[in-house]
Amino acid sequence: MLNRRILRSKAFKAVFCYAENPGLSLKDTQAFLETSCESTRDLYLFMLSIVGPLTAEAQSRISAAMQKFNPTEEERNPNLKFVENQITPLLEQDPDFNKLLAKKKLSWAQYDVLLRHLYERIRERNYFKEYLSRPERSLQEDAKLWVRIFENEFEDNAELAEILEDLSIYWNDDLGYVLSWCRRTMYSLGEKNVWSLPPLYNSDLPGNESMQSDKLFVFNLVRAAHANFDKFCEQVAELTPKWNRDRLCTTDLALIVCGMAESLSEPNTPIKIIINEYVELSKSYSTPDSSGFVNGLLDKLINKH
Repeated sequence: MLNRRILRSKAFKAVFCYAENPGLSLKDTQAFLETSCESTRDLYLFMLSIVGPLTAEAQSRISAAMQKFNPTEEERNPNLKFVENQITPLLEQDPDFNKLLAKKKLSWAQYDVLLRHLYERIRERNYFKEYLSRPERSLQEDAKLWVRIFENEFEDNAELAEILEDLSIYWNDDLGYVLSWCRRTMYSLGEKNVWSLPPLYNSDLPGNESMQSDKLFVFNLVRAAHANFDKFCEQVAELTPKWNRDRLCTTDLALIVCGMAESLSEPNTPIKIIINEYVELSKSYSTPDSSGFVNGLLDKLINKH
């Protein structure tokens, strides 16, 4: 599930945590990393589990409209295509999926306001109206609708962002990546495949057996960063005499340390790729000027050895 790019961001956060708390042991730093990685898959499960509650919200709306004192013709004869979509029962009746949700205590039960707002927005979308207007029904068509929902309705949803932030400190920045996996799951279900929990690391996916272990990659990276942190900081200080450790942005320092650690733990990875990866991370996590700073220092520090 987790690719090298997101694993580098996980490693950076673990090293940043260590930079902020120098007394953190390697064991604790690795525990932070492991929890951070597992949490991404938990978020995937949580977001995927919205399928049932969102369908139930639509059914509730239809039932309430039919019970009005004087319902309209449309309310008396509602379009049931969405509430009868074939994807929802595939997940709701999957014992492994539900067992995991129960084990991890993942539920949308207390977020009825979000579900109501979400369904109100979806029902006004052109893609949803077009879906309802087509008389044909198929598992594949239902899957494509859910792909559109996961593609359009969650990533920039401030109400959802607040909920996710309250639920887990580890879910920051993972939503976009997780939604891509939810879409991937919808396509798979649409092809009549049975749902299964994705392996935590991409290298463990079927067909990737020849790949180097992604778990080994990220844990070796963090171990190298933890073991050499002070030495790497001294090397950074030598090249930045006007910026002592206390004045150097901790985010930039953690990114630079990660780049140096990866060049040490992954000597076969081209230096240019390593530098580019951490420069890209700096654009997401640091100041506007940081990309040039990180690029320049990593180029000098890595090529120096």
